[in-house]
Amino acid sequence: MRRQRLTTSLAPHAAWVSKGLALAGMVLTLASCSLPFGRPTPIAYREINLSGYCSQTDEDGFREQATLKVSANQVQSLDWRLWVGQRGSCHFNLADFHQTQWRPSIELRANSGSCKLLIWQDPGNVTIGHANCEAYCTPGIYQNAWPVSFDPRSGICAADTRR
Repeated sequence: MRRQRLTTSLAPHAAWVSKGLALAGMVLTLASCSLPFGRPTPIAYREINLSGYCSQTDEDGFREQATLKVSANQVQSLDWRLWVGQRGSCHFNLADFHQTQWRPSIELRANSGSCKLLIWQDPGNVTIGHANCEAYCTPGIYQNAWPVSFDPRSGICAADTRR
């Protein structure tokens, strides 16, 4: 009895296999960007000393005006206003907050409510960000209220945020 040999060509399937492998490679590459394979490195602590003023306007009408004075991580003054075109604005003033954290970053909590202002320094900027602060903004614009950054040496708007 003779055995019959079965031969098939892989050529029609090769294109699908190579596309599948390429897709799998892209998925793994993208997933590696967002999966924590190790703990992210925290921003190194830097004492903040700043007397800053930032005022700028973007082409689309977004503008900000911020004054911040910090000495040895103690916030001495803060007045930050930002406008989202003609849609509305947010306003944060130190009188409405109290400092609850000095290091590794500064945290100011609202005297009432859950709003937090966060101030930190990375190598090129001193940044003020916010969390849960909708009450300090015109309704409907909070999602467009971006942080403000200062150049730690000059105190003016950080170069990468100047418009």
